[in-house]
Amino acid sequence: SVARLGPGRPDGGGGAAMSAALGPPDLLAGRYQLERVLGTGGMGVVYRARDLLHEAFGEPSPWVALKLLGDSLSTCPDGHVLLYSEFALTRRLRHEHVVRAFAFEVDTVRQVAFFTMEWLPGLTLDRLLLEYPDGLPWNELQPMAVQLLDALAYAHRAGVLHGDIKPTNIMVGEQGLCLFDFGLGHAESQRAAGLPGLSHRRLNAWTPAYAAPELKDGGGPSVSADLYGAARVLYELAQGRRVVEPHRTRPLPRPRRLPRRCWSALRSALSWAATHRTVTVEQLRDSMAVTHRRWFV
Repeated sequence: SVARLGPGRPDGGGGAAMSAALGPPDLLAGRYQLERVLGTGGMGVVYRARDLLHEAFGEPSPWVALKLLGDSLSTCPDGHVLLYSEFALTRRLRHEHVVRAFAFEVDTVRQVAFFTMEWLPGLTLDRLLLEYPDGLPWNELQPMAVQLLDALAYAHRAGVLHGDIKPTNIMVGEQGLCLFDFGLGHAESQRAAGLPGLSHRRLNAWTPAYAAPELKDGGGPSVSADLYGAARVLYELAQGRRVVEPHRTRPLPRPRRLPRRCWSALRSALSWAATHRTVTVEQLRDSMAVTHRRWFV
């Protein structure tokens, strides 16, 4: 699943990317040894790779996550630009619950573009949900909810829209929760300035279960759409895999694992119409962070 910059030209010129039929190399840029696939998505494939340079200097944990373009973009003329766009969005974010991007590189011999980021040991939330088919206990769910919303609020303050909040794009491990995969993300400053941007709509990559209704109707990414996606993830974590699908007119029931004090804010974030999502990411976060006080006499 490797896309190349151009048809055999060192400068990457010539338009369409080469076919990915040859499969990925074992070693990229003479430095990154690909070990195994960590995940695949609408845009690319992520591998765990060993950084041989850092290993040679005695780095005890030389692993990185390395993202390449996938088959769906292997013939796309601007596929490597889409990949760089994701890297640039991720690199501008510095938050403990957002994945760290390291470097965008090109293997000049193979003409393969890729970027590296921190390797996150742990489970994605979709896999975690398999272990909790009836939803997570509140004492486990609450810190995850707060960390996810902290990360999302920070990204929005930095002018970055994620665009694809879903369980497979959220990792949980010993250090807590981490949000990653900004492949469908967007920089609000670019749009506000009227600058040309990349269109992600042709990728048709929205995940229906977590995409806001306006996205499925052809709208673009927004703060409100990100809020809806996060709310859908939290609802599923609290309710379990047998979730009730949202409907334009039928209200959702309160999840069995969610305290009543949190339901009003989450229900607002899950509103079908964007204009009815009157709660902000920060307000939803605050509602999730409240702890129940017990008085003893």
